[in-house]
Amino acid sequence: MSLREVASGVPLVPVIEELSASVTQALQRLAFKQKGPSRHRQPVAVIGPGDAGAAECAAAYAVAHALAGAGMVVICGGRGGVMAAASRGACEAGGIAVGILPEDDDSQANEWLSVAVPTGMGEMRNAIIARSGVCLVAIGSNLGTLSEMAMGLKWGKPVFVMHGDIELPGAIQALNVDDMLAKVLVRLLG
Repeated sequence: MSLREVASGVPLVPVIEELSASVTQALQRLAFKQKGPSRHRQPVAVIGPGDAGAAECAAAYAVAHALAGAGMVVICGGRGGVMAAASRGACEAGGIAVGILPEDDDSQANEWLSVAVPTGMGEMRNAIIARSGVCLVAIGSNLGTLSEMAMGLKWGKPVFVMHGDIELPGAIQALNVDDMLAKVLVRLLG
């Protein structure tokens, strides 16, 4: 199962699609792993523009929903666009979405966050997001997303990209949600 959305502005409407059998089986293995002592304690960072379009938001929702449903915590920038879509996907899968906010309060936090962390750091909060993730899933791109990707790569973290405009050396390109999940799951199960 995966999810695709039709976005009109910020609200997202999930539409069910099928994931490949291999991805579904890998998600089941991850869910089992996440219940044991070798679970990932670090979240997956889902990053992308706050003004993302429908395709980016749909992908962010689907990826976060699948990973959170398998027991992974999702961390993001906590605001709109890709961040809101990922938060909603994680929340609606029964998972946890953590938002690292640039402001010094949670007034700009999206409504689907489980935990909002106001930093008062502005865009420097991108470093916290990049450092916190066991891997980074970049969906769409803008300068903030590119900064998170670059820091993740510098720190040796796997960075996966979909709908990105600029290719960074070392970032792993994904063609669609199923391909993104397949690549991320290899890392999480390895």
